Amino acid sequence: MTQHAPGPDPTNRPKAAVMEDVAERAGVSAMTVSRVLNTPDKVRPDTRARVLDAVRALGYRPNFAARSLVTGRSGALGVVSFDTTLYGPASTLHGIEQAARADDYLITIVSVGALNRRSIGEAVNRLRFQSVDGVIIVAPHESAADGLRHLPPDLPVVVVGARDNLPVPVASVDQATGAVRATRHLLSLGHDTVWHVSGPQDWIDARARIEGWRSVLQSEGRQIPEPLLGDWSARSGFEHGKLLARDPEVTAIFAANDHMATGVLRALREAGRRVPQDVSVVGFDDVPEAPYLWPPLSTVRQNFTEVGRLSFQLLLDRIDGRTSPAHHLIEPELVVRESTSARPPR
Repeated sequence: MTQHAPGPDPTNRPKAAVMEDVAERAGVSAMTVSRVLNTPDKVRPDTRARVLDAVRALGYRPNFAARSLVTGRSGALGVVSFDTTLYGPASTLHGIEQAARADDYLITIVSVGALNRRSIGEAVNRLRFQSVDGVIIVAPHESAADGLRHLPPDLPVVVVGARDNLPVPVASVDQATGAVRATRHLLSLGHDTVWHVSGPQDWIDARARIEGWRSVLQSEGRQIPEPLLGDWSARSGFEHGKLLARDPEVTAIFAANDHMATGVLRALREAGRRVPQDVSVVGFDDVPEAPYLWPPLSTVRQNFTEVGRLSFQLLLDRIDGRTSPAHHLIEPELVVRESTSARPPR
């Protein structure tokens, strides 16, 4: 029986690079490549840079199964998240994914319908069955506190967006400082006080923004209007905006997120109140649409990329036993656009 030599690969796919290819290109041993990928701090910076350049040039992807045999780790992390349709949680999740991908970690996401002790416990158990090395929990609700105090003590965990006094590290944006900057900006323009359209009271971020707004008005001896409780939606901003538009004393409004600020802008326009000539408006988040609203929206920018990077790094440190519980805050930035101006003459 005649045997024929194998023909060309019909899929015509290029051969995937292996560790030896990276070693040859970088002029090092395969063991050095392994050290760069698994314990980079133990490799000289110039060698590490050469290896990483070769990794990028060849499009090399580590074999996670092989790496786990060497390091005793799976190379996978878990994320527990809630309501990723909202801009803040969705952007936080994206920031975590970016940081993990840049470090060749796999991410498994479990979304929960509520943040309570039972749902958090079930989500964490599901991730443990998948042998993740650690878990990041995005927990912006007050209801999460009980569940976060009853996590498995042997599992490395970092929490995003929670309050203090937890047995694990916390990474979050300094929401109160963002609200302080928004409120001070409006007062600096000559407005007598600032009205606030807040988020839901069971959200930690909403409460912190109220605290920051109120603290400025108290310290300046200004009237403190009752905050109007919204639900993060443009619709709730629109409904509260209609009420505020009827009051000629209202000349400055701080909305707790940009979606509600968008609704406020629409309500003011429909009522014939000009922005910023009659009423100044500040939002929070700096959504991608904020510069393209009319007028372009002044707002507080949250650095979600940095939140993701910080929470990921804290988790790696936690896995290595280097991080003690602490609250790590990231400062937000006030972005001034055309929706704010000096108070109109009386």
